[in-house]
Amino acid sequence: MTMQEASERYHIPVSLLKEYESWGLCTAVKKVMGAWQYDEQDIERLGLIMTLHDIGFTSSEVETYMRLTLEGDHTKQRRMAMLNEMRGKTLDEIHFREKQIEYMDYLRYEMQKEQKS
Repeated sequence: MTMQEASERYHIPVSLLKEYESWGLCTAVKKVMGAWQYDEQDIERLGLIMTLHDIGFTSSEVETYMRLTLEGDHTKQRRMAMLNEMRGKTLDEIHFREKQIEYMDYLRYEMQKEQKS
């Protein structure tokens, strides 16, 4: 499957496919007649890459995570540490946003209380 076909079929941005190729992680990808050919394993990896991007990993972190994945099971602990760190950052962001909502609700309450007076 070509880059364009993979992009259209799986809704993967071409920029992500180019990034994936630039990392040199796609050992199963072959260049045929000037076009990259993706197999099912590449598509699975791209799905993981998209998930990592969606959960907030930077491109550099995604590349590191994917390199660790390709190294094998002995890197599970390092990958778990990366996921735990991102989870912690996400929870911090959620708590921050919850605090903002509390402040907004307080201000709204005060305004409504004034209107009733």
